[in-house]
Amino acid sequence: MQKQWKKTFALIFSGQIFSILTSSMVQFAVIWHLTESTGSAAVLMIAGLAAFLPQAVLGPFVGVWLDRWSRKLTMIIADSAIALFSLILGFYFILGEPGLGFVYIILSLRSAASAFHAPAFQAAVPLIAPEEELTRVAGWQQMVFSFSNVMGPALGIAVYSATSLGAVLLLDVAGALIANLMLFLVKIHQPKAQATVSPSFIHEFRLGWSALIQAKPIVLITGATAVFSIAFMPLATLFPYMTLSHFGRGGYSASLVEAVFSIGMILGGLLLSVFSSKWSDISYMSLGLLVIGLTCVISGLIGPNAFVIFAVLSFFMGSAAPFFNGPFMAMIQRSFEPEMLGRVISLVTSIMMLSSPIGLLLAGPVVDEYGVQLWFLGSGIVVMLTALFIFIQFRRLAFRQRTETE
Repeated sequence: MQKQWKKTFALIFSGQIFSILTSSMVQFAVIWHLTESTGSAAVLMIAGLAAFLPQAVLGPFVGVWLDRWSRKLTMIIADSAIALFSLILGFYFILGEPGLGFVYIILSLRSAASAFHAPAFQAAVPLIAPEEELTRVAGWQQMVFSFSNVMGPALGIAVYSATSLGAVLLLDVAGALIANLMLFLVKIHQPKAQATVSPSFIHEFRLGWSALIQAKPIVLITGATAVFSIAFMPLATLFPYMTLSHFGRGGYSASLVEAVFSIGMILGGLLLSVFSSKWSDISYMSLGLLVIGLTCVISGLIGPNAFVIFAVLSFFMGSAAPFFNGPFMAMIQRSFEPEMLGRVISLVTSIMMLSSPIGLLLAGPVVDEYGVQLWFLGSGIVVMLTALFIFIQFRRLAFRQRTETE
């Protein structure tokens, strides 16, 4: 049994490496193309909105379908849809330069398909791995994601520079095909729906919402994460802009920053998988947020000649990310029954992602007016305050639980 579930994850992750790698290439190449061709932070923020908003809007409702459908088949169909939209945009770039509106539409359609893929995978994890191994698996997942993202920006800028953005997009299709092939080779048992659950969509949605709000620790972290996401999520789009506008560097320097960030995530994921049982999930999460916030603050203060320092800070920022993402997802997976997990994960994801458009709408004008460093500085302060809030609240909750049992 121990070897079987590890073999299943080995097959799944080996396929996901290719899919995430090519998606990372596409993401970086598109952002760099928009950065280089427009030089506008506002354009980047609109692209970010196109990539985030559909997932945030669809998320609360996707979970109901995920708990009804085969999670394996959902992942395959969603990844195929993402590949199809990449294929369409790729041919468009090969034939000629599409307008920004068409690029935004394709980004939105890819985002809508991703709204099904990511929660389906997270909801499938507890159906494969033992409960006590969920944090370790989260560490593995962070390593796979990070490994793919190490090579993604470098390969993306290399293929983009040598050929065109269209060629990068076509490679994304090949990555999706490999990932789907590996999924066909594994078996994932779909949990049976509860006998008391009504077939009504609204009723099932309300059941998922009720289950979520009754888990007070998850609600607390979700709310805090939604607040810091307003400040932090735009940075995913602003990293290349920081390299270009503040440090005056080109595409390869921007890809270097993405690579060292991802190398840090690999190290962080490895450490999390090895030491997953040493500390509590909350301790890991608070430490991860504190390091992320501190590196953002320093990045917002350094001068235009300190690119090497920025790259080092990006490494430590990346290494801290798995210590928040992994334990949080493992907490969610432990807290709910498998037949309810799709709805809960989709709701949590949507709540956090709905805050991202707010940040993106604010970041564009602020960065264009005052510079990208101000956003790094402000986001770092918000993230550190969030870390402190989560740590204090859970210390109070633990103290209250101890006094009630004595």
